[in-house]
Amino acid sequence: MYNPKSMKAEEFIHHGEILETLEYAEANKDNEKLIDEILEKARPRKIDTGCVCNGLTHREAAVLLACELPDKIEKMYKIAEEIKLAFYGNRIVMFAPLYLSNYCVNSCLYCPYHTKNHTIPRKKLTQEEVRNEVIALQDMGHKRLALEAGEDPVNNPIEYILDCINTVYSVHHKNGDIRRVNVNIAATTVDNYRKLKEAGIGTYILFQETYHKESYERLHPSGPKHDYAYHTEAMDRAMEAGIDDVGIGVLFGLELYKYEFVGLMMHAEHLEAVHGVGPHTISVPRVKRADDINPDVFDNGISDETFTKIAACIRIAVPYTGMIISTREKEAVRKQMLKVGISQISGGSRTSVGGYTEEERPHDTEQFDVSDPRTLDEVVSWLIDNDHIPSFCTACYREGRTGDRFMELCKSGQIINCCHPNALMTLAEYLEDYASSDTKRKGYEMIERELKKISKEKVREAAEKNIQDIRLSNCRDFRF
Repeated sequence: MYNPKSMKAEEFIHHGEILETLEYAEANKDNEKLIDEILEKARPRKIDTGCVCNGLTHREAAVLLACELPDKIEKMYKIAEEIKLAFYGNRIVMFAPLYLSNYCVNSCLYCPYHTKNHTIPRKKLTQEEVRNEVIALQDMGHKRLALEAGEDPVNNPIEYILDCINTVYSVHHKNGDIRRVNVNIAATTVDNYRKLKEAGIGTYILFQETYHKESYERLHPSGPKHDYAYHTEAMDRAMEAGIDDVGIGVLFGLELYKYEFVGLMMHAEHLEAVHGVGPHTISVPRVKRADDINPDVFDNGISDETFTKIAACIRIAVPYTGMIISTREKEAVRKQMLKVGISQISGGSRTSVGGYTEEERPHDTEQFDVSDPRTLDEVVSWLIDNDHIPSFCTACYREGRTGDRFMELCKSGQIINCCHPNALMTLAEYLEDYASSDTKRKGYEMIERELKKISKEKVREAAEKNIQDIRLSNCRDFRF
């Protein structure tokens, strides 16, 4: 029986409920009255303190995804953009992945790190190599990293991950600091999640890959990851261990996208029902080409148009979550996705172990083919050209505004009073320390425009003073 409050994977991601939901969505995909009611429910509403959104149930969201009426789809996109602007403004948080090791004991059929791949060179960074990678990332201007590693209890034990986290936080190079370390490693124990929490991680990220249990077990024929329940219940163990912020996602293309979408919505509902707070982030990766991996062998690839629609429906259904898109996607796709709800993107990414210290991007140990190879400065400049504020802010995490505290501020609309000035101040840091002359010029023109949008006079005046100190006094790390 479907039960969002259950702690058993097959009850909160219930196969029968997903199938019934898909049937309901198909039966109502042309029901204009119902679709209009769902969209009206989803629309952000202004209140004295800001805006509120109701979000949607998984069934309501599935109806929107199934809808093929052009005028309704256009309305979806507009509402998704309204929601994104209401809670996240025109800010886009910047991050980069840092690959620590590609040793792995799993046999995932879609990942080049699988244990049976004997063509890919295996590599694990030493702590000195981690340090050098961090310096290279700091020299680009990054402040937020997502650590990535294969699952291998011998080569990549939790102690190795903890050592790497400590190394990352210890590196202070010129004006560079990594201020938030997120971690994307395999499902583990409550005890190990406590260790990650104590090490000071930001978000714990784990993609489900697919919510279809039968497909999941077929795609993971051997290794610890074969255990569907253990993997699917990982976020509950992480939150039990005190990790406030968790990030979920599926790898679109492995299974039918409508099934995956409903499973993703049900997972978000489960986290809200049990822990009182939904996912901090939702990622939307697609299967991509890599060493020993041909995405064409999977029959469930989705078009760019469908991909955009999925993102819009996620934004509408789970309005307060951060949404992430990586350099798996090309520039044109990322631009379109920014319009319908994406709030975090990577820039200047290298998906190979030790890739940042190489002059040219290496391909031999990449986890996936990078479709957007632009430098961080090129991405920052592009965002500014498209009226998005590139934000390197990590203030909420460092001020303890995580989990339900972050969501309370977000849901009340008050988070903008912190995030907007913080974004502008961290952008000023980037412009002073790392930007090209053209990006610097455009960036300060944007800052001048955006400062005028801060409604609270004291906040605006403080932000202006801090930015002046960043420019003239070499001061750094201001935050609200």
